[in-house]
Amino acid sequence: MKKYFYFLFFLASNSFAQTKALVGGTLIDGFGGKPLQNSVIIIEGERIKAIGTEGNLEIPKGAEVISTEGMSVMPGLWDMHVHLMINGHSNYTHWDKMYLKLAKDVIMPSSAHQLLLAGVTSARDLGGPLEPSLSVRDRINKGEIPGPTMYMSGPFIQHEPYPGTAEFRWGVKGEADARAKIKQLAKAGVDCIKLIDQDEMTEAEYLAVVDEAHKNKLKVVAHSHRPDEIRRGLKAGVDNFEHTGLAAAPEYPDDIIASIKERTAKMNLGPLFWTPTVEGLYNYEYARDNPEALDNTSWHLGLPDSIIADIKRSLQNPGRLSYFGLNPIRKPTLEKKINQLKNAGVVLLVGTDSGIPMKFHSQSTWNELDVWVNKFGFDPMYTIRAATYWPAVMMGVEKDFGTVSEGKYADIIAVKGDVLRHMALLQDVKLVVKKGKRYK
Repeated sequence: MKKYFYFLFFLASNSFAQTKALVGGTLIDGFGGKPLQNSVIIIEGERIKAIGTEGNLEIPKGAEVISTEGMSVMPGLWDMHVHLMINGHSNYTHWDKMYLKLAKDVIMPSSAHQLLLAGVTSARDLGGPLEPSLSVRDRINKGEIPGPTMYMSGPFIQHEPYPGTAEFRWGVKGEADARAKIKQLAKAGVDCIKLIDQDEMTEAEYLAVVDEAHKNKLKVVAHSHRPDEIRRGLKAGVDNFEHTGLAAAPEYPDDIIASIKERTAKMNLGPLFWTPTVEGLYNYEYARDNPEALDNTSWHLGLPDSIIADIKRSLQNPGRLSYFGLNPIRKPTLEKKINQLKNAGVVLLVGTDSGIPMKFHSQSTWNELDVWVNKFGFDPMYTIRAATYWPAVMMGVEKDFGTVSEGKYADIIAVKGDVLRHMALLQDVKLVVKKGKRYK
């Protein structure tokens, strides 16, 4: 299996030509304007050289011509909430005990490769062991293993680690300790800070976490499961909230929506970002009742047979998973809550919590976009921008990523058909180019 994994990477690495031309497809560039039909995209090395149309943009001699006729061509997807260290297993305690030692060399590289082949060319990992997280990110950046461009938070920052999780959950004991741990993460080279259980911290602690992160030019991403997590996060100046949260409560309290509106009105602070991660909850009952989707072998890539078998055993009775015990009364609240956030002026980002029980890295991202469009009625272009343009803005890398435009890295995917009409086409990405290299 390991030899096969690296053989696939060898083939992908050798599908690199100095100049490429993607010719014929309908380009959705990520800016939100009218798609460009009969598009031509010239790629030189890692970056986009020119964009035009057939007959109006000359294809350089010797370029590798890749036909995108009949395809929607668009920026590579971002998934703003993944967990590379897990992959669909239903028992976290068992998984951590058995496989944490394999995270760096097996589990996380496997998850990253699966994301890439699903059309995710950039992703944000929120909560993982520090050294393995940074190692996988850096090995991807060096071209040693395939995967999206990764942005890593390293360990969760919280009041107290849960039993057996100290390697990837760091507790804080007082303001000085909070600042020291953020400085340690910043020095190690993380890309952002993941804050959770801030409602269990003292005011001095959670304020210190956010203040020290900002002093070190790191964005803070915080859970929003409970009302006071949101209230405290807003007070501290958190940059990005995660999840719709609030369990089975039918809606956000009035004071929280008022506070969100007050924050989103402050243009000088920039957008308030929110990653609702709805597909895992919304699609649970369908996956439970139609378990054939669990047999899709795309999530096997890079995993030893023994781990694949273990994941399968853990999902033999999907209707009995305690993780989704509240789902029958949580699912009906999701549409109301996500629309409350949207109407309050937050910028929504596509993220999935990929890796949670029954949610595999090879499948989760397209499902999130599909739910937004086909279940909640969101505009397809709005949804695509939430998975391309806006994530790059949130991470401060929009000069290089997020749209198909001249000078930016050539992170481009394509699917057959009109993705603006049929968002579910994203489940079968036909072309994946990341930084000018063709992986699929």
